[in-house]
Amino acid sequence: MNKLLVLLIFIPVFAIAQPDAALEAARKKLQAKNYTAAKVDLTKLIDANAKNKVALSLRGQARMGMEDYYGAISDFSFALEIDSTFAEAYNLRGESKINLGDDDSAIIDLDKAIRYNPKYADAYTNRGFAKYNVEDLQGSYFDFSKALELGPIDADKYFNRGLVKAELGEFVSAIDDYSKAIELDKTDANLYNYRGVAFYNTINFDKAIVDYDEAIRLDPKDPFKYENRALAKTAAEDLKGALADYDKSIELDGNDPETYNLRGVLKHTTEDYEGAITDYTKAIDLDDTNPVYYDNRALSKTEKENYGGAVEDYSFSISLYPGDPETYYQRGLVKLLMNNNYDGCLDLKHAEELGSADARAALKKSCK
Repeated sequence: MNKLLVLLIFIPVFAIAQPDAALEAARKKLQAKNYTAAKVDLTKLIDANAKNKVALSLRGQARMGMEDYYGAISDFSFALEIDSTFAEAYNLRGESKINLGDDDSAIIDLDKAIRYNPKYADAYTNRGFAKYNVEDLQGSYFDFSKALELGPIDADKYFNRGLVKAELGEFVSAIDDYSKAIELDKTDANLYNYRGVAFYNTINFDKAIVDYDEAIRLDPKDPFKYENRALAKTAAEDLKGALADYDKSIELDGNDPETYNLRGVLKHTTEDYEGAITDYTKAIDLDDTNPVYYDNRALSKTEKENYGGAVEDYSFSISLYPGDPETYYQRGLVKLLMNNNYDGCLDLKHAEELGSADARAALKKSCK
């Protein structure tokens, strides 16, 4: 009889332990990013017990790893039908919705995750991302700060808050957060790059260049880091160095119109008007909907005394953005250079009506 009692006790314990072991094995596969195998194992557990909320949550995470966010949301929703207070499922469903661009709905889920677990740092982080995406920068700032308060402290948390501070124009404070992030992770090129941007915006060009140097050393294949350094070198009046950085950026990625535009601006500054026109033309080939590129090319054409070409570019710019007084003003000046005083004065008058003080002065001088 005693043996039978021992046996009766042992069997239920074994039956409970077996699913726990299977869940732990699935967790290890998730940690190893073996999402497909984890999903298979968890599906077996769910088939055996459809109300296993933990297995549903873990399978949702496996689906997130496979970028099947709709499937993940389905799993988290089933888990929440079983337990409407399951904070982890609200958090992860919210994160999945962020990945699908449904930020407003994500915030609703993340509010609930925080309601049921007020010390859930990951939920604050995710809600911070969602609020950032809907341009609620103050709300995002609060959530990233709360995630830092709750911990554990890591470089990503400081970086997230630093990014929002920079968006709010608080560049000095952003530099402080980026610096703390760098103390925790000196191998992340993006941390140096973003701190460089913040230094640039505080007119501290030398420190910006030092940060861009380190960012490029850690990640020499990113064209945008060279472009950022070129901007800082231009501001520091190292025009030769800036040109070399633009060249390298274009070598790495020849399909970004803005890089050609910026190099064109630099060439115009150094009076290489032909080179500037070539770069602006390439920018327009890549994006013919940006009026700035036409305006810039028109300026260089004017310097080359190609007045007809300049008027053509200004006219196309106006067709894209008819509300810019500067374009009418510049086209008016070119028409005056062509001795087309009537049309030139009409442009200046229109620029004045749109609010251009320069056009008002030009009217008094040239259109009596």
